[in-house]
Amino acid sequence: MNDDQLPLDRRTLLRLSLALGAAGAVHLIAADPAGTPVRPGGEPPAPAAGPPARVQAGPGSYRLRPMTSNTAPRFQPAPPPVRTRPFEELPELGRDAMVLTFDDGPDPRYTPQILSTLRRHSVRAMFFVCGEMAADNPDLLKQMADDGHVVGNHTWSHPLIPKLSRAAIREELGSTSDVIEKTLGAPPLWYRAPYGAWNRNSFEIGASLGMEPMAWTVDTLDWTEPGTAAIVRRVEKGAAPGVVVLSHDAGGNRSQSVAALRRYLPALLERGFRPTVPHRS
Repeated sequence: MNDDQLPLDRRTLLRLSLALGAAGAVHLIAADPAGTPVRPGGEPPAPAAGPPARVQAGPGSYRLRPMTSNTAPRFQPAPPPVRTRPFEELPELGRDAMVLTFDDGPDPRYTPQILSTLRRHSVRAMFFVCGEMAADNPDLLKQMADDGHVVGNHTWSHPLIPKLSRAAIREELGSTSDVIEKTLGAPPLWYRAPYGAWNRNSFEIGASLGMEPMAWTVDTLDWTEPGTAAIVRRVEKGAAPGVVVLSHDAGGNRSQSVAALRRYLPALLERGFRPTVPHRS
């Protein structure tokens, strides 16, 4: 069986079920004042009975492990103002700028190929890494930073954030920030909620850790393995000033994502776009 025939892993199945349940609204879940995730154009889900249960992802390519500590650090509410929606686009970067982002890595099977393509075209991108993957692949994390890419926080084990308690969210984000800071010498300034599932607690805890929330404008849906041509088509159709493109460099078979980047990146450059990254002072 070759790479293109690999069966969907458990994380991909969860992503697919979430995408179907969202009725196509895949790029953002906003937060209401009560901290319940609300999808654009839809009603908030009914509150679950009893305390929220922590979701544990099943074993797969990620080789999940327990958290580094059984005791979560004390949560301190972030000082106001705290954002209630993530960034979806960054028009202030300029009329020819757009942002390429990659989630779930670093993965030694695919991340080096993506880094090589970006390096070949002198383009910088954002990598939202999972702590468990970053801890296993510190050299790739360092390579991202050495090449000028922005390394962001994508939680430790890729859970569904609205199902977690505040302490569990703090543990997921805090443990990942600790790994990034230990490896790169500085904590991340950006974070992204797995599945785009945000809530008030995630905004407050992210802010308390010094991070801004980043969503996306263009979803390549590469995690569904739709074919290289489909990924290229979505990026080229969605290209516009300030857009944020979502792709993945881990979490499943990402050979199509690697091949698509090799095709659409030079095409974007020929059209005059300048993929770049945001900076925070």
